[in-house]
Amino acid sequence: MDPDDVIAAYDRNGRVWAASRDRRLTERPWLDRALALAPREAGKRRVLDLGCGAGRPLAEYLVDRGCLVTGVDASRPMIELFARVVPAATALHADMRGLRLNAVFDLILVWDSLFHLTPDHQRGMVPVLTAHAAPRAVLLMTTGPCEGTATGRIGDSDVYHASLDPDEYRTLLEEAGWEILGFWPEEEACGGRSIWMARRRG
Repeated sequence: MDPDDVIAAYDRNGRVWAASRDRRLTERPWLDRALALAPREAGKRRVLDLGCGAGRPLAEYLVDRGCLVTGVDASRPMIELFARVVPAATALHADMRGLRLNAVFDLILVWDSLFHLTPDHQRGMVPVLTAHAAPRAVLLMTTGPCEGTATGRIGDSDVYHASLDPDEYRTLLEEAGWEILGFWPEEEACGGRSIWMARRRG
């Protein structure tokens, strides 16, 4: 199991995964709360969706709510599918690690994607998130519930998962100027995901 193989796994099997992805939108309560808290620019909320996958159902829902969505994914087949599924969004084929868009956003979504990175790359993502956050922007992301690594499955491929200790996520974000609004570990109402919500100070 190699974290560098995750992109290749999605290249091979992402379309099958996207077709079977749960579309009941159990994420909706967290999306709605984040939208209610996020600022807006000229009446529109700018959303950065990192590791956006195929765009359904999350980006699709956000566009339906009037958001200006920019999706970023390192898998070319996935971002091409995103562009077709959510044509009103901006689709960028790029690795979130070291991303520099020269733009800021009101809501940053890192849903079911950060945990595919190594612990060191996850730590390195905090400055990336902060650099793309408008004042008072909201961050909504999922991680593992505790420190460690695990193996997931995409089609016929094992995929890498890792998580820092929740206290380390909290410290990294707070030191970078984020206010923690909530942490819901292994939330049953959202498929057992561990969910973070934070707001950029200033």
